[in-house]
Amino acid sequence: MPGPLAPPGTPGTEGHGALEGAAPWGRPPRWATYWLPIVFSALVQLLPALARLRPGPEAPLPPWYVPATPAQALISLGLAIVGLAALVFARRFPGPVVAVASVAASLELLFGAPSGPPYLALGFAIVGAIVRGARIWAWASVGACWVATLGAAALLAHEGWTPLRIAGMTAAILIVLGIGELIRTRRERAAELSRLARERRQDEVRAERTRIARELHDVLAHSLSQINVQAGVGLHLMDRQPDKAREALAGIKETSKSALDEVRAVLGVLRAEGVAADAPLVPEPDLSRLPGLVASIAAHGVEVELDDGLAHSSVPKPLQLAVYRIVQESLTNVQRHANGATRARVELRHEGGDVLLEVSDDGRASGTASETGGRGLLGMRERAELLGGRLSAGPAEGGGFRVAARIPLGRAEEGAERIPPSPSPGEES
Repeated sequence: MPGPLAPPGTPGTEGHGALEGAAPWGRPPRWATYWLPIVFSALVQLLPALARLRPGPEAPLPPWYVPATPAQALISLGLAIVGLAALVFARRFPGPVVAVASVAASLELLFGAPSGPPYLALGFAIVGAIVRGARIWAWASVGACWVATLGAAALLAHEGWTPLRIAGMTAAILIVLGIGELIRTRRERAAELSRLARERRQDEVRAERTRIARELHDVLAHSLSQINVQAGVGLHLMDRQPDKAREALAGIKETSKSALDEVRAVLGVLRAEGVAADAPLVPEPDLSRLPGLVASIAAHGVEVELDDGLAHSSVPKPLQLAVYRIVQESLTNVQRHANGATRARVELRHEGGDVLLEVSDDGRASGTASETGGRGLLGMRERAELLGGRLSAGPAEGGGFRVAARIPLGRAEEGAERIPPSPSPGEES
């Protein structure tokens, strides 16, 4: 796979930018990773090879230095040029390049100038091949050439090929291979961490979209049901009782205004202008608004009994919102789907470490509510499950429809601790 070492314009290298939190140190510039191997190889290999060809004044030589013949100096120079030329193409053809560099290094060891500098081009070719995905090329080429070099040195009876030298060169080759594997592993781990980070961000976006859709469904379904009922009353009484029709229109105005405020509050999380723009226009619904909700339903012909056993107890904000929305959706379903319903009961209470919620009515549930479930029942189940609870819905034993939820109080408290405090309400922009 093309790595970030590839020069600009190399196919397959797009999208390898910095990875968030994926590597303990930053990557070097692209130009540096392309030119520095060539420059270092030229300094270490090419300049000494040229120096051997140019006669100079006599100078004291180190004890390990072995004079080279002109032929050996020319061979070293030529093979150094081969290694440098190969590195130029290492980005597009890492496998063949490491094979060429391995062969050139073997020939330099056998026929080049003795006691010369290390064949640095081979080291860069090995690391580049492993990092770019040509691991088999690197291991096979280096292993085969090294075995062939040892065999040829034994047949040619080269002087100086002592066991210590062979062990040292073998260790050096393994170290270079290990460096390449280490860099490759780091980059694979960085890519994996980046992938996981992208998936986590996508999951968060999907969860936020689901939450917004659930809130909008609950707000709009309840409000539009109320508006529909009030509009029907207004049309029915418009000619005979204009005062009652006027009250119905006023109710439509108030309901629609409240619905718009709640929709703006839900959609406020999509804004990005700062705290003032993101601040909700209305506070999130809680248990204190249940009496008003019950009264709004009762005003349209369904008598609702509220038995609130949580009124004087401490309940976390997320749980209050979930309970309110479940009750709201359940009572909305009573209006929309419970044929002939005249009474409904809402009961809230503690039981052990759980909060129990039950909403029942005396009507006859339609197929939408009792069989398919609809988006409303799905949203209620999601609200309960997000807080570690469960919800059931179906026909009641004595007739009508029943929604029951059990939500653990401890799980809701943990969720409340993870939720940052809401900003103070800002003015509408």
